[in-house]
Amino acid sequence: MLVACWSAKGGSGTTVVAATLALQLARHDANGAVLADLAGDAPAVLGVPEPASPGLAGWLSAGADVPADALARIEVEAAPGLGLLPRGPGALDPGRAGVLAALLDRSPRAAVVDCGRVGDPVVAAVVARARQSLLVTRPCYVALRRASQSPLRPTGIVVVNEPGRVLSADDISGVVDAPVVATVEVDPAVARLVDAGLLAGRLPRSLSPLRDVA
Repeated sequence: MLVACWSAKGGSGTTVVAATLALQLARHDANGAVLADLAGDAPAVLGVPEPASPGLAGWLSAGADVPADALARIEVEAAPGLGLLPRGPGALDPGRAGVLAALLDRSPRAAVVDCGRVGDPVVAAVVARARQSLLVTRPCYVALRRASQSPLRPTGIVVVNEPGRVLSADDISGVVDAPVVATVEVDPAVARLVDAGLLAGRLPRSLSPLRDVA
């Protein structure tokens, strides 16, 4: 199963949502889960050292001659049962993006991809292949306007709610033409855990609405 998390505007909380989904899948699936990081922030959010490997950028640019187990070689353990495929340095070559998406989709483990903000052709290929395409957005008119203009269509929306916003879940669903599958409240506890590198070990209650999304 391939789950793609993406946003139309930076700062929406996509990495935290993707990491939370991957952690929950890893805890409740005997096969574990894998988090593929196309945005580049997953190691920091999960509190693991930045891997010294070519990462997904290196795998994508290596061409068709990479060995069959090349993805496994760049994977690092991020938490019990959760493997992390780090982004790595350099640009993301779109030539093998479809192959990457297919391999993640066929994996016996659930695969969550932190796609970051849309606009990269690699992200487009992954989102197109994903069985669940989750738009992560704040109830912000600018973000929703960009999402509605994107050629990528989500199967569901995760709303990161902020105090004082006037847009409702129905408003958001109507603009993007997809159902809201979860709403999480902006919570200072999440920021503190991320800053301390402790999110992988202690998910706050405010993220519990994501439990049944994937």
